[in-house]
Amino acid sequence: EWGQTGGYQRSVLLNRLADLFDKHAGELAALESLDNGKALGDSNAADLPLSAAYLRYFAGWADKSLTGLTTEISGPGTGYTNRDHFNSYTRIEPIGPVGQIIPWNFPLLMLAWKLAPVLATGCTTVVKTAEQTPLSALRVAELIQEAGYPKGTVNILSGFGEKTQDGKLGPGLAMCRHKGLNKIAFTGSTSVGQAIMVEAAKSNLKPVTLELGGKSPNIVFADADIDAAVRGAHLGLFFNQGQSCCAGSRLFVEASVYDEFVEKCSKEVQARVVGGAFTEGVHHGPQISAEQLQKIRGLIANGKKSGAELVTGGDQRTGDGYFVDPTIFANVSTDSQIWNEEIFGPVMCIRKFDSIDQVIAEANDTDYGLASAVWSTNTNKLHHVISKLQAGTVWVNCYNTLDAAAPFGGYKMSGIGREGGQYALSNYTRVKQVTQALSKVF
Repeated sequence: EWGQTGGYQRSVLLNRLADLFDKHAGELAALESLDNGKALGDSNAADLPLSAAYLRYFAGWADKSLTGLTTEISGPGTGYTNRDHFNSYTRIEPIGPVGQIIPWNFPLLMLAWKLAPVLATGCTTVVKTAEQTPLSALRVAELIQEAGYPKGTVNILSGFGEKTQDGKLGPGLAMCRHKGLNKIAFTGSTSVGQAIMVEAAKSNLKPVTLELGGKSPNIVFADADIDAAVRGAHLGLFFNQGQSCCAGSRLFVEASVYDEFVEKCSKEVQARVVGGAFTEGVHHGPQISAEQLQKIRGLIANGKKSGAELVTGGDQRTGDGYFVDPTIFANVSTDSQIWNEEIFGPVMCIRKFDSIDQVIAEANDTDYGLASAVWSTNTNKLHHVISKLQAGTVWVNCYNTLDAAAPFGGYKMSGIGREGGQYALSNYTRVKQVTQALSKVF
């Protein structure tokens, strides 16, 4: 039923769903913070409006997403040189039932990222939520019903990924193996993304879209607006308690402004208010789980042993909750674990550089390539660095600037495909070529 729904009606329903997000914004934000631990102010200011914006953006594409092309064919393979012997065109068709697996760091926003292009193109989907954060997606399932979507268009699964607690096959792995699904889209760790590729290939060779990990370089030149770069670096690393795949976790600062930059960063971090998600004035909530807390603590301990300078933080907060003090390491070596491994926590690593060639080489010296940033007032320098960085996104004199119209995805082991923008539509469509021989009727 849904696959035959026209583009106009698909657009109407997506806009209706976005309106319901707005109507229930307070409730959804509270569920998001309850589930994830992020400050309620962040859920209200970022997660909710961005989620609704993604739905509305793809509502605009719904009646254009399946538009094909008319092609002229008259080459040697046709047997004719006259272009009027064939009617040739392409049909863009929904790829069909898809499976989508979303992470725990931005559960509502990632749900919107996944759902919007699927619903715009007329596909149905099975969405697997992270076991840590099921609540907002279950409430959205009720809103999807209220918006008027046909039964079975969107199906939400909660539970563990690979295996259930009693050792049975988990829904995430089952989706990858299921031959009734024609596509898998996943956001999460690189190691799990690799496993998904293997399982998808073994089943019915279903295509995959993967938005995976990162160790993003954030480069600050001496001619930059230093105060703006400090604020950008702070947002780029500590937003969402550092639990972001595009976090600017490798911060490069030109030597002549290095000491000034580190000092200002330290003051900015020390002013960050840590506490419960629902406490007024809090900027920084707890980490997602005890497991994540222990991983971060272990990497901080490793950083201390590596010889890096601990500028501020480095401790676990006492009391209830998985709190980690926002932490800065300076003079971090390129061979240290904290420099190379994705921490997914509030740990900023800073390193100085002396030349453009040096910083480009070190910035690209990673298996990842999700995001990057460069700060400078020199346009020629900016465009040179932009052209050399091996990353799917380059922010210039800003960080974490995300929009539904802007494609997002990685190079190298940070993933396959793009989410957001017109490019996301191709993840959920396929091309059928039609060639019709024309008879002469006159």
